[in-house]
Parts: sequence; structure tokens; C-alpha cells
Amino acid sequence: MISSKELIDRTGISRATLNNYIAMGLLPRPLVSAPGRDEESRARQLGYFPDSTVERVAEIQRLKGEGYTMADIVSRLVAEAPRPQPAGAIKGAGTTAPAGDQAEEPPRLTVEGITHPAFMVNYNFEVVWFNGAAQTLLLGAATGLPPTSDARNLFRLLLTYCQSERNRLALLRFHLSLAKERISKTTLMNLCQGVPAERLALLERLYAEIEPEEIRPILDAPLDIQQPDGGLATYRTYAAFFREGILIVLVPAGLESEGLLEFLARRDEVIRSLLRKRLPVLTDLAVLVADLQHSVKICSELPPDEYFELINEIYCAMSPVFRKYYGTHGKHAGDGLLYYFFPLPDSNYIFNALCCAREIKAEMQKISKAWQIRKNWLNELYLNIGLTEGQEWLGTFQSATSVEFVVLGDSINQAARISDFARYGAIWATKSFIGKLSAGERSKVRFGVNRSAPEGREVFVSSSYATVSALVSLESARNEKLRDIAALPVTEIVEVNT
Repeated sequence: MISSKELIDRTGISRATLNNYIAMGLLPRPLVSAPGRDEESRARQLGYFPDSTVERVAEIQRLKGEGYTMADIVSRLVAEAPRPQPAGAIKGAGTTAPAGDQAEEPPRLTVEGITHPAFMVNYNFEVVWFNGAAQTLLLGAATGLPPTSDARNLFRLLLTYCQSERNRLALLRFHLSLAKERISKTTLMNLCQGVPAERLALLERLYAEIEPEEIRPILDAPLDIQQPDGGLATYRTYAAFFREGILIVLVPAGLESEGLLEFLARRDEVIRSLLRKRLPVLTDLAVLVADLQHSVKICSELPPDEYFELINEIYCAMSPVFRKYYGTHGKHAGDGLLYYFFPLPDSNYIFNALCCAREIKAEMQKISKAWQIRKNWLNELYLNIGLTEGQEWLGTFQSATSVEFVVLGDSINQAARISDFARYGAIWATKSFIGKLSAGERSKVRFGVNRSAPEGREVFVSSSYATVSALVSLESARNEKLRDIAALPVTEIVEVNT
């Protein structure tokens, strides 16, 4: 093992650089121990690294000398970074700690501290956050982002608002290289409908020319950006990929810092900060609410531990299905499920919600059968499902420890009431929901309403709707809460062929 003091002396790096290498994952965090008798140090404790750390620092310095950026070096070496030895490797060693022997680490960069243009897009390439410098770059004299999600598409913004033709071309090229493997040309052109024809033609030509970038944890490329005074400045453009989207930061050449890469390497902290700053957006969406029928009765019949086991089993079985169809979890009181489905580049979010409802119904039938065998009871377990769509505001509610996506509007209440109306595991949807399906998708769905024939029997009328008030008596105490949706046209989803 080698002490931090000896490592600094042998490699010539500073303590700040050593701490940055540790934070970026290029070096392991040191083990802390009192210095040996033969070591000259006034510090009570020193950090110790594996002997191989000297070679690792030399490799980093070699790559920097060959012209690699720190982003390239992180992508190349971080997975190979040596791991610290067990604490027992040094007599008296304690926990891991920073390498700076009683020296403070340099201030860490935060989202608020980024002074250069920075913004985040989701994988539909809709802007979900930007700072003031990015607002000037993307929107020019515009005062702020448009309210709707489709109008916040980055390519639409660049084609519509970017004041500099040079900057528009440079930014389009870079971001098309990120988007090409995620968004088809047809979808991209549809997202930019209404943009002047000559600019749409430019987008189409660039899409054909651009080669997609190889995706790495942190990607960077030089861009020449025109300044307000007309001069050109070269920027280093970093793209950091997260599950929730892509963070882009443009740094003037010569001002690049290891602190920025250290900041991007703190992935969980970065994404939590960005989600807290996510801008509310008016977006189209589908809403699915599923409630366990007779949950009060089932709760009373089961021991508490078994009831919680049942609810957790339902959640665990349904979560992969919702992920498969790109559902986003929402908060729902009690033991029900609430999920949102948002527009995607190359699939219909309405059809995704419909297919998801069909699959969770099938999963619930399996769970019901398993619990009948386990408990030797005759109870059937049903998830009653309500589906609707609308355009609502999406934002976040935040506490000190969590960030939760929240949709404000009537769509959630509608879906919840439709779920209350549905019985015995049925899937019911609004007329407007079915109306958002394409003709081809609608041909795969069997839906309709049972009507009472004169002789008293019920007849299923395919491809039809009825208001809730025509299907149930709203005078009944049980149906009192359905009065909110009395005039809402609904239909039952009987079958979905995929």
C-alpha cells in the first residue's frame, strides 16, 4: 500500500486532482490509518491506496498527453478502476476517507452552479429543464418555453426560435447524432409539423447525412457557437445519459474542468437535482387506475401479514408489465394502482395503456387462482380497471427525501371513477380514449356495451358506447360517487389482439 502523500510526491498531481480522480471513479477511495513510524508526516492519519494506483495515475496522464478528454478517459477506464483492499490490509486501518490528509476537498459543482449553457431533454427530445444561459442559446429573444410538451421538442425549438443560422446548424447536427437511433425520420418530421418548409427540408437533409453517435456514459464533442457580437467560440459539448433523459452542457474551450466531470459522475445526485427542477408541462397522456374489488372484505378475512403479502405480490407482478408499456407510476390512495402513459416517438401511448390493461388483467387471474389454492377459498380476486385520456399539467411534488411525478386535472378523477364503476375485473374506457386509437389499432380491439333486450336478456352491442347514467342507477348509495361522471360516454374493452 502507498500513502496519499507518497502518491502525490511520485506522480506530481495535486491533492485536488487526486480527490477529483477518486470522485470520478478513476481511483478507489483510500483506506485511512495512522502513518507508520518510518513515514514523515504531521497528519494524524493518512489515506492509503493499492500500489497499482501509481500506474493508474500514470495511465491517466499518458491518455491526457495523447489528447484524450477527461470524458473519454472516464468512459475508457472507470470500469477498470482498482478496488480498495480490505480494511485488514493495514494494521489499524479504519474506514475509507478522502485522500486530502486534513485538507478540505475543493467545492463541489452543483446544478445551480453551472454557469455555461445546460439543459436536459427526455428521450422524446423534449426540453424538461434549462438554465438561463441555455435559454438564450435555444430561444433567443423568446421569453420562455412553450407550455405544451410537443412544442418543447428540441428540434422544433431550434428550427423555430434559434436566431443564429450557424448555431442552428451546429446544434441540429449534434443532437441529431444523439437522436437518430431513437427517433425515426417520419416521427421527427411529424413532431416538427408547422415549421417553415425550408427549415423542415434542412432537418430532413441533416437527418440523412448524420451518423449516430456511439453511446457512452459521457459523450463530448467540439462545437463552434456564434456569440452575440458575431464572433465564434469553440465549446466542448458534453452529453451525460441517464435513464430519465440526457443532460447537455456546453463549456467554452479552455474552461473545461475536472470538476464538471466529477459532477456528472455523481449520477444519482445529478438526476435527483434535475428532477427537482423539472419544469411543469402541459402534456397529452393516458391514465390507468386499477382497484382491488372488495378490498375491505378481503382485508377483514386475511391476517394482516397475509393481506400485505397479497398487495405486495400484486404490485410486484404488475410492475414489469407497466415498465414494458412505458407506464409512469403515480400516487394513489389505498391499495390501488395509478399509472400515466405519455406520448412516445414511435408508439401510441393510448394503445400502450390498453395493452397494459389487458396484461395486468391476465396477471390478476393467475394471482387469484394461486390464492384460491393456497387459502382453499372461493373468493375471486379482481382488479377493476378504468382508462381515460386528456391533456393535463405534469409536474413534481417534492419532500426533503423524494420527488414524485404528479398530474393535475380531471383525467385522474375520471379514471378513478370509471374504475369504481367497473366490476369483476372488467376494463372500461372513455369514448375519447378509444377515439385516440388509429383505425388499424381500433380494428384490434373488441369493445362495446351490453343492452337490455325487450324480453329481458342482455345483448352485447359491439363498437358502441353508453353514458354511465344509462348503465347504472345513480340513486343507489353505492353509486353516489359515480354522479361526477354521469354523462360520460364509456365502453367495455372485451378483447385486445396484439
